[in-house]
Amino acid sequence: MRGTPPPGSVRRRVTASVASVGLLVGLMSALGASPASAHVERPSYWPDPAADCSVTPCAGGETPKIRTLASALEPSKASETRVVCQSNSLELVKESIARAKVDGYYIRPTDHRSFSDDEAKALLHVNTQLFARCKYNEIQPAVTDSGNNDRVVVMPGLYEEHTSRSKPTHDPACDLYKMKADSGDPGALSHDYQIHCPNDANLVAVIGRGPDTAPPPETPREDRHGVPNPGACIRCNVQLEGSGVSADDVIVEAGDASAGNGGPSAVGHKKDVGIFVDRADGFVLSNVTVRHAREHDIYVLETDGYVLDRFKVYYAGGYGVLTFVGDHGLVQNCDAAGHGDSGLYPGSGADSTTAKRYKAFYPKERYSQVFRACDSHHNTGGFSGTNSHGTLVTENNFYDNSLGFTTDVFTAPGHPGFPQFGNTVEKNNFYDNNFNVFDENSDVEPFIPAPVGTGLWLAGGNDNIVRNNRFYDNWRRGTMLFAVPDATVCGPPPVGSDTPVPGCNELSVSTSFGNRQYDNIMGVDPDGKVKPNGIDFWWDAFPGNTGNCWWGNKAAPGKKVTTSPLLLPNCVNGSLPATSIGLGDALNQAELVACLAGFTVSGYPAGNGDICNWTTTPEPPGDNSILPVLKEEQASVFASICAQGLASRTCSPLLSALTLPSKEILNMLTPPPVPETATESDDDPLSTYTCSWWREADDKEQLGIVQRIRNFAGGRVDGTKATGYGAVMSDGRAMQLLEDRCSTFQAGPYALYKLYGAAAAFSAVSR
Repeated sequence: MRGTPPPGSVRRRVTASVASVGLLVGLMSALGASPASAHVERPSYWPDPAADCSVTPCAGGETPKIRTLASALEPSKASETRVVCQSNSLELVKESIARAKVDGYYIRPTDHRSFSDDEAKALLHVNTQLFARCKYNEIQPAVTDSGNNDRVVVMPGLYEEHTSRSKPTHDPACDLYKMKADSGDPGALSHDYQIHCPNDANLVAVIGRGPDTAPPPETPREDRHGVPNPGACIRCNVQLEGSGVSADDVIVEAGDASAGNGGPSAVGHKKDVGIFVDRADGFVLSNVTVRHAREHDIYVLETDGYVLDRFKVYYAGGYGVLTFVGDHGLVQNCDAAGHGDSGLYPGSGADSTTAKRYKAFYPKERYSQVFRACDSHHNTGGFSGTNSHGTLVTENNFYDNSLGFTTDVFTAPGHPGFPQFGNTVEKNNFYDNNFNVFDENSDVEPFIPAPVGTGLWLAGGNDNIVRNNRFYDNWRRGTMLFAVPDATVCGPPPVGSDTPVPGCNELSVSTSFGNRQYDNIMGVDPDGKVKPNGIDFWWDAFPGNTGNCWWGNKAAPGKKVTTSPLLLPNCVNGSLPATSIGLGDALNQAELVACLAGFTVSGYPAGNGDICNWTTTPEPPGDNSILPVLKEEQASVFASICAQGLASRTCSPLLSALTLPSKEILNMLTPPPVPETATESDDDPLSTYTCSWWREADDKEQLGIVQRIRNFAGGRVDGTKATGYGAVMSDGRAMQLLEDRCSTFQAGPYALYKLYGAAAAFSAVSR
């Protein structure tokens, strides 16, 4: 029914049982929880933000304007409209209009709208004329036949795209178009791959530019500003839209249609991506639902100027929406639910804000992407983005996720723009992010681990603003801020290499500086009802971090804002950020190390609850309660990591506060030996190697993929210039990590390289 909230919006609270085992035994293998981290990409570049005026009107250079549905019927010399329909589309329109007149319709679960008689009459008139012009019954042929400035209007119906589905996925005939990722991994899909094999990975592909005018650089450029040798616009300024009352009327189905808008994640998937947009400057997508893709429902890559409006995305294996190295982007009026990684993901947005921006491309400070008026719920993460920059996140609702919001710097190789900086998060609601995605009854299959009960965290980000939001009813914490000091190193693998990045100084690599959190309302809902968070604000206070300030945040009447540590710097209401200097909090740092890189044989996530409880549902906080923290055991894990010579930058400032274990205990922590030889892995995308694959592989195959992941994770990390190399672990430790984390029932869909990323950043081999 259009008049009821869509499936997936019903909240679910479940609690995972935790078996407790001895601490010493627990220290012998790996437990962790990671925020959303990297995906394997071709070497990607921010598009030139200037408009491309080789086409008329110019493409890119600004956020495109949405053309009205009625204007699709108007004669135009510059644009042609192609109509896609099913035999019953007109009847479906009439049925939807009749329902909407009585019950209204939902843009998203928290945005219900009425539908007037005049609106009904106008929409039926337009659709009647569109139906008379319909010449396509699948979306992809209409897109393929389109050129610059054209429009594809899709009438109500279910679009399974049988022709696209029939195309082989990972077709060996397309292998000649594959290219190496930044790390040298051979599984990346080039732009030429997408031109020649558009439906190999994608149900619907909008390829905006022709072949590159010269081969991509053999060695990716350090400076990622400007796509090298881009081809001419062939599908720029394209608008793809549904013609129904709402996004519910046009369904782009990448999986099993019988699941409706429900799960499980990626159920019956036939393609990796639902709608893929590559270098299609000036692109607009509106009024459609996309669901059940193996990786991402909607994916926009290297595009300058795009709008995603009035859309819904359900139950992809990875992201509902992924945008990567984009500019002049707008995502709004959306519903995202059921995704194994996160509902919304703007990765490596153009670094166009703050004084640190690349001024040759961005002379004036501005946001490169805006995400607004969306509901992201019932996902592993509501919002995430590795190395995201210049993004305004405003007027959204993040609820019923395991983790409401994260930006991070984990697995930085392949994500231009390390370290992350310059996002603004304002006027959002973060509430009830207590959905335990790891429970055996969950209908979401987690692509990553995540800490249950947390509203927002900033993992290694700089110069971010979190203001004028509401955080309530998050049973673990409202917000968390912490450094990732071992995210990069100067020298590439193997350990001891004498070829460091020129000018690299690992001590100067900055994560978690200059973040401001102010004027937020904590522990009270919009109606004034008290709904406390476990702890409102949490900070690792990493030694030497500066400029992190909290001020003007308010609790419910008669209540106080709760923090850990007990006192957070307010920097004279933000006017003197230099007065904020991290002095170290070994206990909070111990929690990070224990949960991100700790070692327990009892498996993940139902592991040793005395070491980390991030993957269990916290108890609802009472009026005066604070979530119990696990101090002594976590400190022991931290000490064991440090005593083994790992994570040098994480450990060195805090060694005096730790009691290091004896040599006898350290000997017991030594990872088992690895096989003498490895079976080299296929060059399939790294994302296809999951815990399910690991369970079936022999030890030589496991070593082969561990070595491939090490090469990926240890790749060069680029900002405007190269800043270092990604953190890695020894192969023995990595095999132990993956063996333990893949040992539990719910770990099957976990991507191995994602598990590796955060653990390496907190237990990195010393260089």
